[in-house]
Amino acid sequence: MQLGFVLYESDQKPNYVYFPEDSIVSMLFVLENGASAEIAVVGFEGMVGISLFMGGDTTPSRAVVQSAGKAYRLCASFTQKEFEKSLPVMHVFLRFTQALITQMTQTAVCNRHHSLDQQLCRWLLLSLDRLNGADLVMTQELIANMLGVRREGVTDAAGQLQKAGLISYTRGRIKVIDRPALELRTCECYGVVKKEYDRLLPDLIAV
Repeated sequence: MQLGFVLYESDQKPNYVYFPEDSIVSMLFVLENGASAEIAVVGFEGMVGISLFMGGDTTPSRAVVQSAGKAYRLCASFTQKEFEKSLPVMHVFLRFTQALITQMTQTAVCNRHHSLDQQLCRWLLLSLDRLNGADLVMTQELIANMLGVRREGVTDAAGQLQKAGLISYTRGRIKVIDRPALELRTCECYGVVKKEYDRLLPDLIAV
């Protein structure tokens, strides 16, 4: 799962379902003019390809590897069969889907009502929750594409966080230095999403 690898495009039927192990996948909505914005991130707590068991073969979003690493992959047809015949599998898939919908909804609210500084903090925290460690390999240009904003805005926001001693940023690598302060600086959207994931997927989050 290399950085920037596209698992599937919008309106495309996935051939596989992916279960990230130590990688992160971004779900992006892409406009006709090529502009994009992230609507959700998926890591070790979830799966990529929920449209296969939600009644539709395709999805309007693009799935792109945000943080390189490993993932497990299952054939779409096999996953659909397991979902239909196994009640425990169905339950955990649907709980994850509910948590993912919460993240998508909260992301939309956050992008509309909160500052870029708060959005960046939320994005950093959500990404960290899906990785082991405090480092993110990510260029400012890629972050701007994820948030649907101009690169200059991300540069300014990241500079303010670095000046405050919350992060360090060098050569496309972000290291979170003071996570508690980062959590205080973000908006309530991060807490809403984390609470829902902890409630619906306690066993997976604990692992």
